[in-house]
Amino acid sequence: MSTTARPGATSARPADRIDHDYPLTPVPPGARRGTASIVVLIAGFLFFTPTMLTAAQVAVEFPFAQFIGLAAVAAVVLAVYIALMGAVSARTGLTTVMVARTVLGKGGGKWASLLLGGTQIGWYGVTVGTLVNLMSRAFGWEITWPIAMIGGVLMAISAYAGVKGIEILSWIAVPLMLILCVWVLALALDETGGWGGLMQTEGLGTLSAGAAVTIMISTFISGGTQIGNWTRFARAGRIALIATFASVIIVQFTMLFFGGVGAAAFGEGDFAELLVSLGLIGPAMILLIANLWTTNDNTAYAYGVAGSELFDKPDRRPFVVAGTIVGIALAVFGFDGLIVPFLSALGVLIPPLGGAVIGMFFLSWRGRGPQLTGSEPMFRGSGIAAYLVGVAVAWGTTYMDLGSPAIQGIIAAALVAPVAYAIELRAARRGTPAS
Repeated sequence: MSTTARPGATSARPADRIDHDYPLTPVPPGARRGTASIVVLIAGFLFFTPTMLTAAQVAVEFPFAQFIGLAAVAAVVLAVYIALMGAVSARTGLTTVMVARTVLGKGGGKWASLLLGGTQIGWYGVTVGTLVNLMSRAFGWEITWPIAMIGGVLMAISAYAGVKGIEILSWIAVPLMLILCVWVLALALDETGGWGGLMQTEGLGTLSAGAAVTIMISTFISGGTQIGNWTRFARAGRIALIATFASVIIVQFTMLFFGGVGAAAFGEGDFAELLVSLGLIGPAMILLIANLWTTNDNTAYAYGVAGSELFDKPDRRPFVVAGTIVGIALAVFGFDGLIVPFLSALGVLIPPLGGAVIGMFFLSWRGRGPQLTGSEPMFRGSGIAAYLVGVAVAWGTTYMDLGSPAIQGIIAAALVAPVAYAIELRAARRGTPAS
């Protein structure tokens, strides 16, 4: 039967290199960081260029006023979901994949590491591909693989350095990206004759509202699920909850809004092509490279800690290197062209994992996770059942084009978790001999 004590530390093998970012153990109180540091880490993580690219593709499908409403719904859903995930890691001090180990068991945790780490490597390839696309258009280069290799390696440097390196880069990149966003907005307002003209733009109408929300949620659902990699450094769960919720609402909606503005005003769903047509690709390169870099260093950090859990190695750095090599290869072979099916798969497989974590932690364990002693069950049936039901709901509603599958998958998994846990406890009690 599961215990419900606060998480404790696991001991690292003496022969292993020490990673002071604590990939397999709770972050100790002395290594926790202040609120400003946590907020800038989260904001740098959220300033995610593919969010703008996706928003542009969605915005051309709807009148702009309707698009704003859909973007707001996506931002609120993500804010609630990501804030709860952030609070779990802040309270336990554990990375997302280590939290998943407590929810799914040691064996189930390996699936979480493969799923989350693998999708982050995919995102690394998508983001490097975006860099290649922008630079080749800006300078007219036909041979692009050297851009992918050099850019991919450089982007991983700050992730290899750890949270401190990511924070420094975020302080630089976030203001620069805001400059580009305001720049595009000013041009869009000039093109449409002001806010009134912008709100009256028409859409193509080939995409349902539920599918649009799911696509916008799916753009950051994988990264958002792993927000605990940074909030575990917060000094209190309440601080992490409030800081994460506010940051996601503001930054995510901002990215969706500014990504959609140019598409609505100029009727161009390809954000890179829009920058080319506006003559902004040259001066915007510095701003976009800074944003892409802070996106991918967070991504590389995420698959680094996932690899650390997967192979039980308390050093994420070798996995940062290995994942970066695979991500660069994906970029060279054009993985960014598969972004739509990639997002669809993420919307089915990843949200239920977060739903299972939220349901188990808040509804079953009442805010306390089981202690990490190294003797966790190989598979925790209640957590796995919640996850599988969430996946089934997300897949079924995707197949039927019903509502927003990502949201429904989260809710289903969260609601099933306490029921499955109660059944598990009852079965365990029946199987325990009376003393």
